[in-house]
Amino acid sequence: MEVTDIGNKDEGKLWHRKPAPGKGVLVKVVRTARQAKTVRFLHVAFDTTGESFLAGDHHGNIYVFDISRNRFRLVQKTGQACTALAFTLRRASEFLVALADYTIKCFDKDTKQLVSLMRGHEGAVSYISVHSSGRYAISTSLDTAQLWDLDTFQRKRKLNIKQSVSVQRVFFLPLSNTILSCFSDDSIFAWESDTLSCKYQLSVSDCGPKISYRAFAVTRDGKSFVAGGRSNLLHLWCLESQQLVRAIQMPTQVRSVRQLEFLPDSFDGGVSQTLGVLSQEGVMRFINIHTCKLLCSIGSHDDAITAAAVSPDGRHVAAIMDNGSINIYRVQSLTQELNKPPPCQVAVVSDQESKLMGKVRSEVIQEPAKSPGRRTQVKMLRHPAEDKENELPAGLNKKRLVHLLKAFGEYPAKYRMFVWRSLLCLPENHAAYSSLTDKGLHSACVALHETYPIKSHKLQRGLQRVLSALAHWASLFGEVEYLPLVAFPFVKLFQNNPMLCFEVVATIIVNWCQHWFEYFPNPPLNVLSMVENVLAHHDGELLQHLVDCGITSQLYVWPLLETLFSEVLTRDEWLRLFDSIFSNHPSFLLMACVSYIICCREPLLLCSQRQDFEYFFHHRNNLDVGAMIKEAYRLMGSTPADIHPRNILSDFTPLTRGQYPVFNHYPEFIVEYRSQEREKIRLQEEEYLRERQEATALHADFVRRQAEEEAYYAQQELLQKAEERRRNILAQEEEKLTQQRAKLAAMRRELKGKELQLLDAARRRFLKHQQDLKATQIQELEQEISRKMDLRDRETAAAVQDVEVRRMELEARRKRLEQHMSKEQERMEREIKDEVDMRMRKAEREEEDYTKLLQSTKTSMQALDESLGEACQLGLESDWQREVADRLEQVDEEQQRRKETLAELYRNTLVEEERLADSIRDVSGRKLEELMRTEAQREEQQTLADTDGHRQMRLRSPGRTRGLPPRPRAPAAAGPAVRSTPPKHTGANMVCLNSSSPSESISTNFSLDRGRAQLDSGERELLKEVRELRQKLAARARDSNSASSQSICTPSSVPQ
Repeated sequence: MEVTDIGNKDEGKLWHRKPAPGKGVLVKVVRTARQAKTVRFLHVAFDTTGESFLAGDHHGNIYVFDISRNRFRLVQKTGQACTALAFTLRRASEFLVALADYTIKCFDKDTKQLVSLMRGHEGAVSYISVHSSGRYAISTSLDTAQLWDLDTFQRKRKLNIKQSVSVQRVFFLPLSNTILSCFSDDSIFAWESDTLSCKYQLSVSDCGPKISYRAFAVTRDGKSFVAGGRSNLLHLWCLESQQLVRAIQMPTQVRSVRQLEFLPDSFDGGVSQTLGVLSQEGVMRFINIHTCKLLCSIGSHDDAITAAAVSPDGRHVAAIMDNGSINIYRVQSLTQELNKPPPCQVAVVSDQESKLMGKVRSEVIQEPAKSPGRRTQVKMLRHPAEDKENELPAGLNKKRLVHLLKAFGEYPAKYRMFVWRSLLCLPENHAAYSSLTDKGLHSACVALHETYPIKSHKLQRGLQRVLSALAHWASLFGEVEYLPLVAFPFVKLFQNNPMLCFEVVATIIVNWCQHWFEYFPNPPLNVLSMVENVLAHHDGELLQHLVDCGITSQLYVWPLLETLFSEVLTRDEWLRLFDSIFSNHPSFLLMACVSYIICCREPLLLCSQRQDFEYFFHHRNNLDVGAMIKEAYRLMGSTPADIHPRNILSDFTPLTRGQYPVFNHYPEFIVEYRSQEREKIRLQEEEYLRERQEATALHADFVRRQAEEEAYYAQQELLQKAEERRRNILAQEEEKLTQQRAKLAAMRRELKGKELQLLDAARRRFLKHQQDLKATQIQELEQEISRKMDLRDRETAAAVQDVEVRRMELEARRKRLEQHMSKEQERMEREIKDEVDMRMRKAEREEEDYTKLLQSTKTSMQALDESLGEACQLGLESDWQREVADRLEQVDEEQQRRKETLAELYRNTLVEEERLADSIRDVSGRKLEELMRTEAQREEQQTLADTDGHRQMRLRSPGRTRGLPPRPRAPAAAGPAVRSTPPKHTGANMVCLNSSSPSESISTNFSLDRGRAQLDSGERELLKEVRELRQKLAARARDSNSASSQSICTPSSVPQ
């Protein structure tokens, strides 16, 4: 089995090596994307010819696979997965695709263009059914089914159902206008497509298990209907009688049915007997629905099938496998059972019903039915090996067929093709026929459409294919001009099976066209003479009339033979005639010609002109074909042996199996000569066509050059004329331009005067406007000045008020600061006074000790004086006096030392007091400086904030305002116990914070034109005064400390 990976190709070959005829699988198609990932195919659908099919993959790509041409092609990229396909539209190049977004799109496979977009479904579309005419389509989803008109692509009807019941499938019945709808509750209704009226409902047995139908199939004639579902039973209905015919039970391996497909046959007339059943295990079994025999199967557990499609001609099956690939099967190679002819339908009517029932060998299971008089047969499916005795023979009995033909006049229509196939013993040499077709189209058939134009392209191709195979089989048939007339009726009958058509035509040529080509390229005079001899024997009068009118057998016999009666008979009449021709000796065809002439003797005797005879034998006439066939049979039996064509023509000889026989019953030298002449003519024609093409090209080139030259000269002449015309036009235009310039100069002068007048008037208006504008500006300036003056006055008053408020605030702050400084000074004075008192008490205690010491010294001095006096009195000696004097000196020295010690102690005390005073001053000075610095910074910030708001207004508002009142100054008053020094005045505006005298307000006028500079200078002076106050307070503190030190020193002084 050959595997073809189409990958990302847009087109290519299906197989690179032609499959062997005996293989069941032609090719396996897979598609791998990037990284070797397989893209799954989802759906397939065949076209009406069965030669090509559509396939859609998971990525939304739609491919067309042409089996007959061994090609595939990418026709559309939808971008999303498809859910259903339909390829049997009236326009063969169009197809329908149902997509995952619930829409249906129609594309053209040739142009790859979107034809139409159909919306309306609210769920995924699972199936699309197209009417046999290709004009209407039905799309089915779970919730609804919609009928579309494919000419306008508009929705005509919509099927609405209950929410509890879903739609399984809605589809058209073949060859009718009936719509069949199947629902999830196993109800099946038939509707008329035009009026949508319910025609009937198929009855389902209430007894037995519920099948839950989900797979359906209908034969091509629309008479039989099969349904299956979640069971191994299949129900077969006859739609004509609307009755359940039988129930077919599949093998036990089948638990449910996924899909059902009938396998058509070229000779069954639409009554398909082979049914393909795809089960849940992925195996598709083909069974005969009448004999219930298993014919063959495809797929397996390892290589399971998920979906399948059967071609309309029944030759191929396209199956989507479980791995996402597509297997293309050749049905004829699957099993020999499918190639066997159907059983003989000739039965003898018998009154004994038991005999007929006894012939049925399959097991019959009786099921109860709704009606008491109806019985449903359930047949158990058996393997072919179990029932070989039921196999039919390979052929039919020719005598019985002839007997049947004489009894009914024709074969049954639905078995006619099979009967012909058996009568002609067609070998079906597939390999030999393929070798003929592989040679390509014969050169003699290339221009067939010009000689024999046919409206149907399919029939044209079929006729071309058959004639090409005949020409490759025997070179004679490439030269026979009337061969298309012989083959066309059979091409039309076997248009779906070209091999059978070829073999039928070849069999006719070998048997019924004997001796036709001996006088080639002339008509077969020997055969015409045989017909003329038979006619002379049976109807000499008519022959004499034809001779008298100058009509030969080439005019009244040869038109019938070269067309095989297809021009003078209708389709049904022609089929009936060839039923008899194929069932009898080849001479029957000649007898049929004589019979046709004899049956038409009356109108022929009335004809006398050659044109009338030509028209008669090339057109249809009123004729009873049954009478003509009977006459042919009479002629076959009553014609003498010496003139009977049977003695000259050989008996029927079928085509050989394996290879076709060699056909050389013709003058080969003539055919070769004609072939050579044809080849010479073809070469000469090609040479002539080449030379003609060259001549045509040269002529075209000459004509083109001549036309170009003529066009060039004509263009040059036109250009000269145009140039002269334009020169004249330019001269006229220049003259007009000169006149217009003169007029324009006059108009300019006039306009210049008007312009000057207008300028003068405009200047005067402008001057007046300027004056009015100046006056308005002056008035506005005056108003602005007055407004600014008022604003300045208001701002000045506000500034004065603000300054006054600021001065009052500063005064209040100064007073608070003075109070705070006074309190701080009083506290420091109290602390110093307490320290001084303590030191004074200490000094007093020392004074008291010193006084006591002096008193004791005085007492000792007195005692010494008394002792000295006493000593003197007593007249002590001088040593005692010296001792007393030494003693006194020692006391004096001791006193002197004590005085020095007290002095040293006093000096140390003064140093300590001075150090303490300095520490106190430093601490108080730092606190005062920090307080004053913080206050000054806050005042500066407040002053800047107040003055920034009026800066611009003060700069724009000239004038003078009142000055700030000066700071009050007063000398500092010293306390009664502390000596004070007069304050030093460093400026005219300095004031004393501890002055008791009231401050006098001195107002000075200052100009607002100075603006912020004066205010800033005033603020700087104020800050300077604050700093001076701090210095004064520090000096005062130092003075008070020095005064306290002096007061301590005064009482401690001692007399020398």
